[in-house]
Amino acid sequence: MRIFASPSRYIQGENALFENAKQILKLGNRPVLLCDDVVYGIVGEAFSKYLTRYGFHVFRVAFNGEASDNEINRVVSLAEKDGADLVIGLGGGKTIDSAKAIADLLEVPVVIAPTIASTDAPTSALSVIYTDEGAFEKYIFYSKNPDLVLVDSAVIAKAPKRLLASGIADGLATWVEARAVMQANGVTMLGDRQTLAGNAIAKKCEEILFADGLQAIAACEAQVVTPALENIIEANTLLSGLGFESAGLAAAHAIHNGFTALSGDIHHLTHGEKVAYGTLTQLFLENRPKEELEKYIRFYQRIGMPTSLEEMHLENVSYEDLLKVGKQATIEGETIHQMPFAISASDVAQAILAVDQYVKDLDK
Repeated sequence: MRIFASPSRYIQGENALFENAKQILKLGNRPVLLCDDVVYGIVGEAFSKYLTRYGFHVFRVAFNGEASDNEINRVVSLAEKDGADLVIGLGGGKTIDSAKAIADLLEVPVVIAPTIASTDAPTSALSVIYTDEGAFEKYIFYSKNPDLVLVDSAVIAKAPKRLLASGIADGLATWVEARAVMQANGVTMLGDRQTLAGNAIAKKCEEILFADGLQAIAACEAQVVTPALENIIEANTLLSGLGFESAGLAAAHAIHNGFTALSGDIHHLTHGEKVAYGTLTQLFLENRPKEELEKYIRFYQRIGMPTSLEEMHLENVSYEDLLKVGKQATIEGETIHQMPFAISASDVAQAILAVDQYVKDLDK
């Protein structure tokens, strides 16, 4: 079987949060608005007032920062007491993943409103769940994708450029992983075979990111919306989201999850920054041509992504610790097993070291 999945509706543009009350009203009028205090100050309060003017009863709950079972259950309990008939997740990846889980448990629709374009979480029918301490725990899969994804380009243009660059790095893994799944005739995040559409979207994602990435980062730095920024927001959010879900994940994201086995300053890095190194590691495991390796390395360097262990805050890492990463990346059920060949924990550890040495030699 081939399966393709997508949100029911995706709306992107300047002021999208403040021009789509009617679309939200089709889904419910008693939303729980999940966002952290920083996001509430930037746009959440204004968005809440906008919805209230249109007759919504908005119940705002402050997100505590971790997409964990405990946090999800806490918000579900509060939302049930308030009689919420809709969940709106406003913020970054962990807020979004929590909102999807909360809506699923409440059995109500969900609106996803990302305030940064740093992950491809908004469109998918899954959440990445962590422990309260921030270690990767599991994926949760849902029977449907979000009912509405609202992407306000003006809000995203004001976010730090590091987060946009992280989204580009996350998006650049999409085709690298989809291609590996295709070669393996493996299964996607939907549990079945790829579609031509999923692969085409994954490939288009890579094309747009390389073509418009630098111009979009400049626009973000200037806090303005340009065609290049709009293209990158769509690539980071919609193309990467549809691509990873319907075309599959492989080693890059599994290695990202492997890094959660370590403690220390690596946890100050964004999701996309760790995925960037995971992508390079996958390219090494596949023994891709050096022209391709260097294209990715140089582009990552231009957009400020880590390409060395020092930049990953792992300059003093031991081989034993890298084996821990490898073991976590190769646990049963991880996406690394969708690669077209078997990969062991030691394969991962050695490839991580090989990337670091290659980049050092390249920069001599």
